[in-house]
Amino acid sequence: MTVSIRQIHPVFVGEVTGIDCSKPLSSGDVAAIEAGMDHHAVLIFPDQPLTDQQQIDFTRHFGELEGYQTGGHIRKKEDSRLAPELADFSNLDKSGNIMSDQDRVWFFKLGDRLWHSDSSFRPIPAKYSLLSGRVLPSWGANTEFADMRAAYDALDDRTRREVEDLVCEHSLRFSREAIGFTDLTPEERTAFRPVRQRLVRTHPVTGRKSLFLSSHAGTILGWTIPEARMFLRDLTEFATQQRFVHAHAWRVNDLVIWDNRTTMHRARRFDRNEVRDVRRTTLGGDVATIEQAA
Repeated sequence: MTVSIRQIHPVFVGEVTGIDCSKPLSSGDVAAIEAGMDHHAVLIFPDQPLTDQQQIDFTRHFGELEGYQTGGHIRKKEDSRLAPELADFSNLDKSGNIMSDQDRVWFFKLGDRLWHSDSSFRPIPAKYSLLSGRVLPSWGANTEFADMRAAYDALDDRTRREVEDLVCEHSLRFSREAIGFTDLTPEERTAFRPVRQRLVRTHPVTGRKSLFLSSHAGTILGWTIPEARMFLRDLTEFATQQRFVHAHAWRVNDLVIWDNRTTMHRARRFDRNEVRDVRRTTLGGDVATIEQAA
């Protein structure tokens, strides 16, 4: 089979055929997918039934799994139902039952419905995220993606000059406080201490610039907090206009890969009384944006 990618949105997102993600990939397949990611930023692989190990093995074709020890969730390791290489984005508890709507883990997960970039709250943010749809609810649960390269290109000249050298602080505290989740332990607050990220970053392969926005961004160095948050909100509203956004309607066994360096995404509402079982593997990034020339 030959890898084929069909663009399905005017500015980004490709649908991939001609590959079996459960099998080892040839060097040519890996190169074709990486080139597709550089161009499209989001790739959709339909009809890919994967075991957890197959998803992990497929992910490792493109780099090293994210290995930070810093906190990225309030769920304790002993309460996880999945292997440590996978992030659980289901609405299920350790026993496989649907979470209570009073579970603080459920409250925390609701923050994923804000526009964000995975692991922007870590010193070196994530490269790719790979999400596998195992069990899906009958309504809702789309994932929306926004192309931050196209958004940057569309900025007026004055705003482009203004954002070029700005540095933001990112933290899970900022995104969770935005939805009213403030019930963090002292240990969690320490784990979620802010990190600095450039507001404009450059893709290491294509050289294209993009906005590095996220609901995790809560301050701009040298700005007052109210003015910084209003500016970041204005930028996010601009960058998530319909012309920059693709809504993915999940099908069972879809595998979706996105580049966190060039996109934002958000989960959408679904019937929480139905099971949504989606599992993510994440590739670590290779450089701190603060060390990268914009």
